[in-house]
Amino acid sequence: MRPVEGGAHATDATDAPGATDATDAPGASSKTPLRELAWVFFRLGTTAFGGPAAHVAMMREEVVERRGWVTEERFVDLYGATNLIPGPNSTELAIHLGLERGGVAGMLVAGACFIVPAAVITLGLTYAYVHYAYRPALGDAFYGVKPALLAIVAAAIAKLAKPTLKTRGRAWLGVAVFVAALFPSVPELALLFGAGAVGAVLLRPPGARGASRPSASTGSKLRGLAIVPLLSAPAVAGALVPTTARLLVYFLKIGSVLYGSGYVLVAFLRGDLVDRWHWLTEAQLVDLIAIGQFTPGPVFTTATAVGYALGGFAGAAAATFGIFFPSFVFVVASHRLIERLRSSPTMGGFLDGVNVAAIALMAAVLISLARASLPSWPAAVIAIAATGLAVRTKLNATWFLIGGAIAGVVVRRLGIG
Repeated sequence: MRPVEGGAHATDATDAPGATDATDAPGASSKTPLRELAWVFFRLGTTAFGGPAAHVAMMREEVVERRGWVTEERFVDLYGATNLIPGPNSTELAIHLGLERGGVAGMLVAGACFIVPAAVITLGLTYAYVHYAYRPALGDAFYGVKPALLAIVAAAIAKLAKPTLKTRGRAWLGVAVFVAALFPSVPELALLFGAGAVGAVLLRPPGARGASRPSASTGSKLRGLAIVPLLSAPAVAGALVPTTARLLVYFLKIGSVLYGSGYVLVAFLRGDLVDRWHWLTEAQLVDLIAIGQFTPGPVFTTATAVGYALGGFAGAAAATFGIFFPSFVFVVASHRLIERLRSSPTMGGFLDGVNVAAIALMAAVLISLARASLPSWPAAVIAIAATGLAVRTKLNATWFLIGGAIAGVVVRRLGIG
């Protein structure tokens, strides 16, 4: 770990209450009191609406500008590392920061305090949905929330596509993945890793052919990280009934292999839970995604909603633990490899390919969700209006969902939806 450098931030980092001398071994000494880590990430977990990009911005303001826990450079290093491993980026950034500032105990505290509040809120909303979904007021609200959700996903695709598909090669790769993703029989995981393999060969930076390769030890560690998704992938093959054990194993698999934003999770859930196993209908999945979007904190708490809908409280606990547990493992395994991983041209090309595939999967799933979310022309109008606002403004995603709910109630009460 590089020492904190630079002006006031260095002073803040070393003079922070409870801080101790830094060491290279994570967890060797506690530099920030656990109660302070708990408070910071609990507050972020209860107020960080707007998706991963907003979460990262809020974390940067808190730990770099306000508290000086890490330098700007180190923060970027940690965030870059989250793109090299599967799992939710903003959650893994919180885990990295906890490990950086408080060792293993700090990692557990920061991760839990960022995840649990959103999971609890999601569980409460899902309980209301499952038990009261057919009450007119809630049904009317969801009529407008679903098109608003489409707008949020569409805006995310538009904003992410520009930097991700910036070359002709990336754009053509994205088109190929998008077309393949329209066929339900093609596994999402195969598309992600296939695009990564293409990227490792064709999307390497200019001059990378002569660049130095990772050391043998680094390469073996990378292979160790890569083998986890392969081992867990077939674990739920043939599952017919959504038992608690199957939900746990399924979401462990998802947490172990899912690259990209939380919206890519939608593609996985639809492919397995709707198309393959018929555990949910398309409309039910859209409702549960909307609940996950409605809460602060990680978008992956959609798993909590799905788990409760399929298996009650035990299912919610199993799904939540399953989807987030791999992130803790990957963060511990990769924390010391940040600099070496970032300097590898081959890994850089692989990640470029994975990111392209993630955008293409998001675009393909958007089309599928639109079929289930736009039953009439008023719903389409809500979706178009919300998409225009989402692309052109920086309004928090929650406002679109609230606005959609209000519009849904109005439309249904007027009898035109």
